[in-house]
Order: sequence, then structure tokens, then C-alpha cells
Amino acid sequence: MPTLFRFLLVIGVLAGLTYAAMFALATLIEPEPREMTSTIPTSRLPPR
Repeated sequence: MPTLFRFLLVIGVLAGLTYAAMFALATLIEPEPREMTSTIPTSRLPPR
């Protein structure tokens, strides 16, 4: 039973660290909005 408890403890700590890292990235990092352009080939446009 001690090995199961140790395994669950390690998994819990890793899950907590992952959650904390994702929370920090979501709250502390602000994305920079940029303008995006893409060219469309004329062969993909519908005919008139």
C-alpha cells in the first residue's frame, strides 16, 4: 500500500504543477493582436 500512496502522491504533485503552469500562462501572458492577411488563388474563387 505505501507504493500506491507514493505513486498517487507523485501523480497529484505533477498534476498540480501542470495546473499551476497553465493557470500562470493563462493569467500572466497577454497575446499581441496582429493583422493577418492570406492570399487566395483565383482558381479557388467562384465563377461569376
